[in-house]
This record gives sequence, structure tokens and C-alpha cells, in this order.
Amino acid sequence: MAPWGELFAGVRGVLLDISGVLYDSGAGGGTAIAGSVEAVARLKRSQLKIRFCTNESQKSRAELVGQLRRLGFDISEGEVTAPAPAACQILKERGLRPHLLIHDGVRSEFDQIDTSNPNCVVIADAGESFSYQNMNSAFQVLMELESPVLISLGKGRYYKETSGLMLDVGPYMKALEYACGIQAEVVGKPSPEFFKSALQAIGVEAHQAQAILPPQCLLIPQAPKE
Repeated sequence: MAPWGELFAGVRGVLLDISGVLYDSGAGGGTAIAGSVEAVARLKRSQLKIRFCTNESQKSRAELVGQLRRLGFDISEGEVTAPAPAACQILKERGLRPHLLIHDGVRSEFDQIDTSNPNCVVIADAGESFSYQNMNSAFQVLMELESPVLISLGKGRYYKETSGLMLDVGPYMKALEYACGIQAEVVGKPSPEFFKSALQAIGVEAHQAQAILPPQCLLIPQAPKE
């Protein structure tokens, strides 16, 4: 790998993914990937601006940050861009009332959202809650709407836990798209708007940033273009 100075030449900010880059989730809080705690500490000692980006949708930001801190990472909730808070902002701005097909661990992020008489569906990595009954309920809500809106927190195919590969939200999102004949709105990676919001949070332009993303854990020359 190139020397540290060469890797970050001309760079003002770094977007760091979490799952698959900093740690692998799993039982007992998961495990930090070798060298990642030290790498984050070194980045924070530098003049670079750091933003953590994640599609994590089974945990609230507070729970995720607490877990990472227990693994030794220097991270705070205010440094994390995550899809659930971004989705809540969209729901409020557009007056949408969601039917939630999400994991119980992230439900607290939606406590201030009106879910009565749903006029859209929000889907996330619901884990064991991806039952036929729950998927069919989401399908029925969408089919009853004149202009159905499906919002997906990410669209990943799978991710890695310490116990092995796990299906992500993407396959279930695609099932609802196919059944309803619609296209989901993705909030989270790889949506350009998601990366733009992360860059805005640290006051850095796309051409001044690098993103460190899974699964290769390689440095991408620059964040997604505007």
C-alpha cells in the first residue's frame, strides 16, 4: 500500500464505512477488523475531517456508536451519517406516514413519525421480521395506494457477520418492486444524496474527499460525483 502521505495527498476529508471496514457485526457485539481501531485513531490525529457512513438499519445510531466504542473506536453519534434519520427527515418534509417493515432495534429512530393511515412503506434490514405475513402486509399497503411510495434504507444484497454472510434489505426491496411494479427510493449507500449529506456535514467537496468502503476495504479515489 502507498505511504500515508501519498494516499491522502490533496484530501481534506474521509468518509469511512463501518460494517465490513471497521468491524464485522455478530453475536457479542461483533469484532473489530485488524488495524481498524488504530487507523481511525491515526486519522483523527491528522488534519483530515472524518465522517462515518453506514447503512446499518438494525440498530439506532446510539446503539451502534456504543457498540463501536466498546470495541475501542473513538466515535460519537454526531459523527455518523445513517439512513434512518435521513429517512425520517424525508418523511417529515413530504408529509408521508409510513408502514414500517424494519428491525425492532431501529424502531426508536421513528418515534416522532406519524404512522397512522400509512401512505408509504419504509423497508430496512428487518432480519427475522422478514416473514411472509410482514412482507405481504407491506405489499398490500403499497397496492392500495394510488401513487405507491417505497423507501428502502439501503439496497445491499448481503453483508458479513462473524457467523457468515447474511441477506440484506436489497432482495426484499426487489421483491416488493417486482410485485408492485414500482421502483424504490433508496436512502443510504449508494445514493449520491446520502454521500452529499455526509460531505456537507464536514464541509468538504466531493473532489476533496476519499471514501473507504467495503467489501475490498480499498481507498476509492474520490467520493461519488455530484
